[in-house]
Amino acid sequence: MLEFLSANTRAVNAERAVLEALERAYGSARPGCDLVLVNAAVGHDLSALSTHIRAHCPEARVLAASCAGVVGRDGPGESLHDIAVMVLRGEGASVAHVDGLYGATSFEKGAALGRALAAAPQPVTMVYLLASGIDIANDRVIAGIESVLGPDVVIFGATSSDQMQGIATFQAVDGDLHQHAAFAIGIWDPTLQVDTQATHGFIATGDPLVVTAAKGNRIIEIDGRPAWPEYLRRMGLPEAATEADTIPIGALAEALPADLAAEYGNDHILRVVTHHSDAGEIIYATECAPGTPLWLTVRDEERIFADMDRMM
Repeated sequence: MLEFLSANTRAVNAERAVLEALERAYGSARPGCDLVLVNAAVGHDLSALSTHIRAHCPEARVLAASCAGVVGRDGPGESLHDIAVMVLRGEGASVAHVDGLYGATSFEKGAALGRALAAAPQPVTMVYLLASGIDIANDRVIAGIESVLGPDVVIFGATSSDQMQGIATFQAVDGDLHQHAAFAIGIWDPTLQVDTQATHGFIATGDPLVVTAAKGNRIIEIDGRPAWPEYLRRMGLPEAATEADTIPIGALAEALPADLAAEYGNDHILRVVTHHSDAGEIIYATECAPGTPLWLTVRDEERIFADMDRMM
């Protein structure tokens, strides 16, 4: 049976951050554990954090990812030096990881994760997935995993981020640092069940931007014009704007089918543009077919809290 404990903390010094987090989670800086998951804001070096964790938990696997902030049992944190850890011990989980994850390789790498997890002692019923946040077709990664483990496996998780800069995101596997990797924890403890729910609290607004040319997860044209410049123009941003300018205000909404919209509680799902190419393509979060309408969005604080109440 698996045991989960977690904590979050804020400290500039990597070793101090690790010690505080482990002590808050377990009451000891040297817990006996099998796996440590780390989310850390970009002010921390994931390799350094991993090294310190392995010094205190020498038998544990350490999986880490960069993020834009953490939410833990001790509250939220969005500084450059916030970290959160989740420590697992006991039987019931298997680890898999891949490198070389890009939009074009997303299905292949997802299937590789699935094959690795299929070797678990018992059938995997749920998967925690943490992947690169730049140039990934998330829908194809999920499809790849499901092609091996089946459509009933529950997949939850996130992609790594870089404090909304859109430059590079990081993943670390036992101290080895990557920018286009993914790791997955397959849960096969038969005593566990998972409930998942998500919300974004944004509202689609204005006339849609229609994708007129695309290939895979690359949107080449919007309304017949090069995608990235047209995206900037529609937001009223200058041609020199970067992802640091667009990510906070430029999330795109994609319409959901009626049945999924009813379950989700919103007519649209949110997509964040995390990168663009030198050729002016938008590197999207999923594959996107020509003809797809996309809407700019506005944040609705009241809806965020209402949706949280609905989920609870």
